[in-house]
Amino acid sequence: MLGKLFTTFFKIGLFTIGGGYVMIPLIEKEVVERNKWIDSQEFSDILAISQAAPGIFAANISIFIGYKLKGIKGSIACTAGTVLPSVTIILLIALFFQRFKEIPLVENIFKGIRPAVIALILTPALRLAGHADLDRRTIWIPVASALAIWLLGVSPIYIIAAAIAGVILYHFYKRRSRL
Repeated sequence: MLGKLFTTFFKIGLFTIGGGYVMIPLIEKEVVERNKWIDSQEFSDILAISQAAPGIFAANISIFIGYKLKGIKGSIACTAGTVLPSVTIILLIALFFQRFKEIPLVENIFKGIRPAVIALILTPALRLAGHADLDRRTIWIPVASALAIWLLGVSPIYIIAAAIAGVILYHFYKRRSRL
C-alpha cells in the first residue's frame, strides 16, 4: 500500500504544472474515484484543513490523506511522492533556464501554459463552492473577498482575519440570542 501511495502521488506531482490547486482534481480522481480510499465529503474536509494549515498546499493534502490511510508512514510516502517530482524538475529548470529563457519557443510555451493553469485552478474552486452550502445570502462573501484581493490588492491575511472575526461574532450573537 505504501508503494501504491507513493507512485499515485508521484504521478500526480510529475504531471501537474501550476501548483497545489491544480493538483486537486487529479488527487480527487485518484483518491476518491479510482482507488476509493476516501469519499468526496472526507476529501472536501481534507481540502479545508489543508488550506488552513501552514505550508505547501499540495504537501498538506498528501500528509492528511497519507495519515488517514496509513499513519505516519503513509504521510511520508504521499508527501515524498508529491514533492519529489517538483523538486527535481525545479532543480533541472534552474540549471538550464538562464540559457534558454530568451528563446521565443520557450517564452511561448510558458505563455501558453498560463490559461491552462487558470482553468485548472478554477475547476476545484467551483467544485469546492458546491460543497460550501453557498446561497443567495452568502455568495457575496467569496466574491467580495476575491475582488478585494484581485482588484484592490488587499492582503489575503486580512480576508482570513475578517472571516475568523465573522465566525466568532456569528457564534457569539447566536449564543446570545438563545439566552
